[in-house]
Amino acid sequence: MGSAIEASGVSRGDIFLTTKVWLEHYGEGPTRASVEDSLRKLKTDYLDLCLLHQPFGDAFGAWRDLVELYEEGVVKAIGVSNFYADRLVEFCAFNEVKPMVNQMETHPLNQQVDLMEWERKYDVQPEAWAPFGEGRGGLFHNPVLTEIAERHGKSTAQVMLRWNIQRGVVVIPKSVHRERMEQNIDVFDFTLDDTDMAAIAGLDTKTSSFFSHSDPKMVEWFAQMVEERKTQHDSSKEKKNW
Repeated sequence: MGSAIEASGVSRGDIFLTTKVWLEHYGEGPTRASVEDSLRKLKTDYLDLCLLHQPFGDAFGAWRDLVELYEEGVVKAIGVSNFYADRLVEFCAFNEVKPMVNQMETHPLNQQVDLMEWERKYDVQPEAWAPFGEGRGGLFHNPVLTEIAERHGKSTAQVMLRWNIQRGVVVIPKSVHRERMEQNIDVFDFTLDDTDMAAIAGLDTKTSSFFSHSDPKMVEWFAQMVEERKTQHDSSKEKKNW
């Protein structure tokens, strides 16, 4: 990414650059080191946004490092990712500097309505990862979305993006196809009316299309993954020293 930005010729000030801190780098000291490593890799001296990727481990220690980096101007905004309402409120209530962004799975089948109420209360900007739900649950061919898309002369993907934007949610759609990237940007020339919004609201299952971060088995899975990654890192470091 750093090389791509460098080769693009686009001014750094015209790029909004976000990265995250992964679990094994949580804690005071390791988090700062992780961000500084990201800065080197990205070939930049500041980040526009940095997020804590998961709500587990020493998140409070990691947050203290992010706050220091924010106050130093190295990171322009700081936030969290995958924080459910209870953990988000905890972070807002027990930290002087509150998260500015919470990046969550947010799409028509999992609309995060309750979470967004708490985000509004604490002035946290909602941001959607997987705004298309990666197509799970037949979202791209959903009859409600298809009908709305046909009426507006747009694709179902464009309708999903427009729906979230009108709710005040930042969207970060992913695509490797140029034509779809162009479509994802072309969502500011139409508006969904109240009937459209209500129809999409009716699709909410209030359930993740992937997995729940509140599932104890998933918490154990994340903890195991962190240990495995640490073991691999230590083994690689040992071989290098040898």
